[in-house]
Amino acid sequence: MPSDPTPRPATHPTSTPVPDSLPASTGYLGLLRNREFTGLYAGFTLTVAAGTLSGFALGRLVDEQTGSPFLTAVSMYGATFATVLGALTLMSVADGGRPRRTVVLLQLASLAGVAAQAIPGLPLAVRFALLLLLGFFQSLGTGARLGLLSEVVPVSAYAPARSLMNITSGGTAILGYAAGAVLLRYASPRGVFVIAACLTALGAAVVAATVREHSVRLTRRPGLRQTWRTNAELFSHSRRRTLLLALWVPNGLIVGCEALFISYDPGHAGTFLAAGSAGMLLGDLTVGRLLTAAARRRHAFALRLLLAAPFLLFAAHPPAPVLAVAVFLASAGFAATLPLQEQLLEATPEAIRGQVQGVESAGRMTWQGLGAAIAGGLAQCFGPGTAIALAAAASLAVTLLTRPSRRTPRGPSL
Repeated sequence: MPSDPTPRPATHPTSTPVPDSLPASTGYLGLLRNREFTGLYAGFTLTVAAGTLSGFALGRLVDEQTGSPFLTAVSMYGATFATVLGALTLMSVADGGRPRRTVVLLQLASLAGVAAQAIPGLPLAVRFALLLLLGFFQSLGTGARLGLLSEVVPVSAYAPARSLMNITSGGTAILGYAAGAVLLRYASPRGVFVIAACLTALGAAVVAATVREHSVRLTRRPGLRQTWRTNAELFSHSRRRTLLLALWVPNGLIVGCEALFISYDPGHAGTFLAAGSAGMLLGDLTVGRLLTAAARRRHAFALRLLLAAPFLLFAAHPPAPVLAVAVFLASAGFAATLPLQEQLLEATPEAIRGQVQGVESAGRMTWQGLGAAIAGGLAQCFGPGTAIALAAAASLAVTLLTRPSRRTPRGPSL
């Protein structure tokens, strides 16, 4: 596969210089000494906690009301369907002139959606509509947040910063699923939604209090036309297309497997989800902190195989502890995302990094929703265990198909 030359960072008069107090070898503690990064990081952590609690509560609520594996899977990851709308319409706001304000406003919009889920007696159709609205706001917020991230830390610290956020996401999800399972034993889903809304509000307040405004790389007025123009440029390069395919499809299918845990074994679903989050945390810690950039690229393909292979065990219905270990090991493979994201950043001009990272995140989340829908549909026909194995096999197939030829010396290391 032909390789596109990596663009050099350009100097833009509207860019705010990144503080040079962070050395090239920045570690996690060094990043946390940066007040703005710490604010973004804390806001992100609170947002993940809120999303984990509300998603788990909605999944349990839908499962109790309908008993449908398909609707339960879609309810847990339904918000991801709407992220593609953000990527196709207004994602250029991620590179707008006032990203801090954009992040805070979108966080407040998400707060309204989460709080609305706490309304008693809300019809399921309205709850799913709220999920789509939340997904739209979240996709734009992710793009704006990642655009800010590339402003407040130097390029050399980007991988450790994303690694720390990924690790925190995994750790927060572990606590969130465990807390959700405990809370739902003593409280209704409505109470869990209220807690999630409070966490969302706190996340917005933290970002507003700690992150200063940046004038980010704006060359044209953000909007629908600018979004489409940048997306066309993004997908016109074969290297970027392949990287995006590798980032989106295998991960999404495995998330579809996870969306069937409640239907497969309601009593152990929290354990499986927590095991997956723990494996993700370990993988991100190992790959992001202990491996060099070159080592990350070398091991990316093996990690992508690890991501799917253990899920094939679900077809044999072994004991729950065996499956929990398998999910833990498989989820370490999610760390393959980090080296692929690094390569995408290298292949992206500085002026559109916020939008491109937003598109990458939106596409990945959209494929999580598609994966949940695909796996849920398979479960309706073949049962949850067989559906999980089939989705994992499809993930392995896509990983093998997107591996570059060894005869292509300059292709990206996938």
